[in-house]
Amino acid sequence: MPPVDTSKMLIAPDLARAGLTRHVSGVDHNGERIDLAVVEERPLTIYLNGQEIVTAMTIGDYPEYLALGFLRNQGMLSDGEDVTGIDYDEELETVVVRTASQTTYEDKLSKKTRTSGCAVGTVFGDMMEGIDQVALPQTQVRTSDLYALAHQINQMPSLYLTAGAIHGTVLCQADQPLVYMEDVGRHNAVDKIAGWMLSTGASAGDKTLYTTGRLTSEMVIKTAMMGIPVLASRSGFTAWGVEIAQRVGLTLIGRMRGQRFVCLSGADRLVRDVDPSTVPSEPKKSSRKGART
Repeated sequence: MPPVDTSKMLIAPDLARAGLTRHVSGVDHNGERIDLAVVEERPLTIYLNGQEIVTAMTIGDYPEYLALGFLRNQGMLSDGEDVTGIDYDEELETVVVRTASQTTYEDKLSKKTRTSGCAVGTVFGDMMEGIDQVALPQTQVRTSDLYALAHQINQMPSLYLTAGAIHGTVLCQADQPLVYMEDVGRHNAVDKIAGWMLSTGASAGDKTLYTTGRLTSEMVIKTAMMGIPVLASRSGFTAWGVEIAQRVGLTLIGRMRGQRFVCLSGADRLVRDVDPSTVPSEPKKSSRKGART
């Protein structure tokens, strides 16, 4: 099978970027020496104007998008916010996002809640504020597009296929992947997508968000607050994630493998335009050099 063409994507995984992995030597189950590429993770401290907001563990790519998306998804930046500058200092491992208006989030910072996301993700206690005001568009989703997306994303060159221990999130339109972000935590990957959308003014109502990780409450909340009506994954669900998706009318699709998927919310958006039996089975992948955490 030919490799997936990523030339039409706006952002695809950059495997040639220096510093994403390092080689480590060890021994395997037979006691034989083995050399592996393992994912680097490094701290990134995000400031909003003069206030330190959070330190996230990340692979280090697209720090500006990560900072913007994190602040936007925590309700600290609105879509119409006048962002006057984004300063990234690689040596100090910091990003400072500057806005035209003054900001103060001492109360919000005092209400942190640890989430189930990898790499010690945090959300703030009032993140659910505003969720009931979300009005997602009734954009139809063709099942043929879902099958096409799953095939393309599963076969796409990625850091996960090189080193494992990482999650991916893909912004899609119809059957076309547009932006593919990876990170040690699924929440970081989706924040990078949010940051890219905020920077470019990309529309949300005609998009699907695909994640390689679990469909948790945090993923559902972020997707809904971004205005994206469809969230899909090869992985499974959490009960609270399903409950919130049903509450806001988000289409939630999981366990996407080969001809199969499960939709636990928003099935009215699905247009079944292809017979699942005609969809090729998902090919077996070669053994990976790492394990997703």
